[in-house]
Amino acid sequence: MHPSKDGMMHDLKRVDTGYEAKFDFPPRDGAPERPYLLATVPRSGSTYFSHLLWRTGCLGAPLEYLNFDPDGPYGHAHTSPAEQHRLWQSALHHRTSPNGVFGLKGFPLQFEALQQGNPALLGQVMRQILPSREASRIVCLRRRDRTAHAISYARAILSGVWRKEQEGAGRAELEYSAIAVERAARMIEEQEESWAAMFADLRITPLTIWYEDVVAEAEAAVAAVADYCDVRLDPSAVVEIPSIARQSQQGASVWAAKHDGR
Repeated sequence: MHPSKDGMMHDLKRVDTGYEAKFDFPPRDGAPERPYLLATVPRSGSTYFSHLLWRTGCLGAPLEYLNFDPDGPYGHAHTSPAEQHRLWQSALHHRTSPNGVFGLKGFPLQFEALQQGNPALLGQVMRQILPSREASRIVCLRRRDRTAHAISYARAILSGVWRKEQEGAGRAELEYSAIAVERAARMIEEQEESWAAMFADLRITPLTIWYEDVVAEAEAAVAAVADYCDVRLDPSAVVEIPSIARQSQQGASVWAAKHDGR
């Protein structure tokens, strides 16, 4: 989740976001045998895709376990390195699927914030999630439609609406802003460049998954991740988790038409 001026987590107090203990896997001792990083940026469809992976019961539960932003899932730990460490250990313990797979979804800004506020934990995370070049697995989720991505990001930043559950009557439609779209496009580009630099430093070529392909053939996208991580998908392992509904596209379509007609 990404911070917003309206307080995203406040809007979702009565909605299952997936971080609740009732969705934990059975407790597991020891380090995950097959960790992987779902490296992406905001508004890439990562919440939808992460839940598809999680639902298999074989690919961990790749959520944002390093999101300590005040409006994020672990906002209460924003200024507490000790609590951040405890939450990370709890995630490893409770969010590793029974076959030993653990997934972490992350944005560059979350890693940068951790570098500034809790570098010791960041070092630990990197050693556990990316133990070596040979053993490291990184899935990079991107969007081909750059304009649609920038519009989605710009609208979310301006409105504070990041999920379907936050939509509702009484919210005025946003006025189109070319400046906001251009700013969002730069933010996306900068974050993707940060990932590219990290991949180069680690000398790791990630598996790239495109959001548009996930929408078109979800099962194929999930199977590609399983194959990349050398994981066998077991239909009997499927778990019940919160559903993710797609947000209304009406306002975004209006923005896209105005953006194309500039």
